[in-house]
Amino acid sequence: MSYSDFSLAKVKQTFELTTVETVDIFAGVPELECSTLLTEILRYNVPLALASNSEKARSEMIISPILIDLRRQLKEQINLFSGIEFDVDSSEGLNGVCDFIISNSPEILFVSAPVITVVEAKKENITAGLGQWAAEMLAAIIFNEHAGNEVSTIYGAVTTGSIWKFMQLDGSVLSIELTEYYLKDVNKILGILARGIISQGIDFEEN
Repeated sequence: MSYSDFSLAKVKQTFELTTVETVDIFAGVPELECSTLLTEILRYNVPLALASNSEKARSEMIISPILIDLRRQLKEQINLFSGIEFDVDSSEGLNGVCDFIISNSPEILFVSAPVITVVEAKKENITAGLGQWAAEMLAAIIFNEHAGNEVSTIYGAVTTGSIWKFMQLDGSVLSIELTEYYLKDVNKILGILARGIISQGIDFEEN
């Protein structure tokens, strides 16, 4: 069993999570203006990624550039890991590959605590990916605890590249933002990702 085997119902039952569904978790979060470079990259890459319509193409051509731009705007205070094994507790099914992990650590060769954000890529069906995404966020909390670097709230996104949905896990409460954000809202997407990171005590000057 691994992250991908979890449905939302299964992860709730297995780990006794409570879900809260709302449309206003991130409504008040200010936008973070994307760089001119990201605008140019997305203008060129998005048609190619959508035409290919593969999860890999969307990850490489849309999601990665957005997260790299976020790291750049946060003055490299965070580290980004893509497509790596994140085996935390195989006995509970908390093992497998995570599409993207953001950590607040100087290490760039391997993931070290604290993990603060998880981003899961899906080709099309975002709702079907909620269980896997929740399991990865729970694993991140456990990973941080084992390292003695507790982070009470983990933020994350599940995305097709062109559509983004956000969630936060605070203790045993899983809050799911029902609003979906689109690439035309890329400044809002960056703002929400940055807000989750800033809440962990990282400071940066907005452009």
